[in-house]
Amino acid sequence: MIQDHFARDRLPPPEQWPDFIFERLSYPARLNCVTELLDANLAARADHPAVITPAEKLTYAQLAERVNRIANVLVGQLGLVPGHRVLLRSANNAWMVAACFAVLKAGGIAVASMPLLRSKELSQMLEKAAISHALCDARLADQLRAASPAPRHLVLWGDGELEAMCAQASPHFKAHDSAADDVCLLGFTSGTTGQPKATMHFHRDLLAVCDTYGREVLQPAADDVFIGSPPLAFSFGLGGLVLFPFRVGATTVLLEKAAPDDLLPAIPRHRATVCFTAPTAYRAMAAQAATHDLSSLRKCVSAGEALPKPTFNAWKDATGLELMDGIGATEMLHIFIGAPPGKILAGSTGIPVPGYQAKVVDEVGDEVPRGTPGRLAVRGPTGCRYLDDARQTLYVQRGWNITGDTYIQDADGYFWYQARNDDMIISSGYNIAGPEVEAALLSHAAVRECAVIGTHDAERGMVVTAYIVLHDGHARDDNTRKLLQDHVKAVIAPYKYPRLVHFPDQLPRTETGKLQRFVLRHEAR
Repeated sequence: MIQDHFARDRLPPPEQWPDFIFERLSYPARLNCVTELLDANLAARADHPAVITPAEKLTYAQLAERVNRIANVLVGQLGLVPGHRVLLRSANNAWMVAACFAVLKAGGIAVASMPLLRSKELSQMLEKAAISHALCDARLADQLRAASPAPRHLVLWGDGELEAMCAQASPHFKAHDSAADDVCLLGFTSGTTGQPKATMHFHRDLLAVCDTYGREVLQPAADDVFIGSPPLAFSFGLGGLVLFPFRVGATTVLLEKAAPDDLLPAIPRHRATVCFTAPTAYRAMAAQAATHDLSSLRKCVSAGEALPKPTFNAWKDATGLELMDGIGATEMLHIFIGAPPGKILAGSTGIPVPGYQAKVVDEVGDEVPRGTPGRLAVRGPTGCRYLDDARQTLYVQRGWNITGDTYIQDADGYFWYQARNDDMIISSGYNIAGPEVEAALLSHAAVRECAVIGTHDAERGMVVTAYIVLHDGHARDDNTRKLLQDHVKAVIAPYKYPRLVHFPDQLPRTETGKLQRFVLRHEAR
């Protein structure tokens, strides 16, 4: 039974939940997802490679033992009880996977953070989720140590601390008797205000995405080798590089550095068969594909941002493979629209994943005629449940999840992405809130006022673009531009910095002083 009720007590009221659909799925009332995702492979796949990294290679049996030892450390030495929240901080590696599974197996709630986050952003997570424990790669400890409120327990790996504790711990651990609807994962996402929202996912949710998108669309096999670039702190990475391969007993290759120049040679080195990355990376890799043997690939999934048709065509021309586009959301955990092989239509995101329903609605939630743009609404076995957040009623309306995307559904049922219908900037697969970047810029003495928008970019989809009005005495030149870019990198995650910086005399505002971002967007076209 759950002993720390923090998460359950902060679920939104049931009447604010979306409608859930389980027509194709059935799970027992008591369920620990690690039993299904990891331990279930030990009977027939114990000696099969589970995780391969540049540093090590673990079979399912070896990974299970590491998970058990970490779980024993958490419970026996660090006092973790079911329901405690544990912050995980690492690049993609075997210790990160083992730590996550150990938390879940012990009945805790995993809260993964991206390696690039700074202390300010980590502090928001620590406070909102009331983090009690943290497991962290020693190379990333400085920003976490500078964040507050500090977790009661912080243990590092990579410097020998967690390794030594594990060496003294038992290799056996009985999974906590979790309920299928116990919260096991908090996924943080930022809205247009830059204030973090924590999405709450149950044990059954982690299996549901495997048994819908994984089984019905991706259709992986036990001999597949997965590889890709998304951080495990992103639900796209967690699903594509851990949940989907483990559900079928396959192998995942985890790279701490997975830029196109790193990913391209890694594919032939490991004879990878399934790749997950963003459209920007596929576009870059397509240009160099002729110099690498990519013949082992059989399926390539693209998500995180809209997939331009030229990128789809370039990858197909280079490899013969059709990219499997898809749209997901942290609130939904993973992809809910995407076409399986044989039904892919270039330029379209696809069709609803079996088990999900989707439609395009107007401002009051009524479905619009086919071919008419409107708000995307979706429901299925997963859905939005924010941790203690009034924005729940904005995301869930009439029982449907309103994703914040503008789409058109054609007569054949395919969905075509148009744009985001809020101020989120999606650049190279990262969601960036403009006001958060504005706040970082305004913390510099040279900045009088500023506005941040996303502008179109052929390589990244969108780039963060800043319009900055400087105080007198500061030159509007490249030196100041670089100074402010570096300042943003130091204050918040570096990938959020403005790649384009303009220095206008003034910003467009209404008579009441409200900033008119739409004017800047129009001028930037």
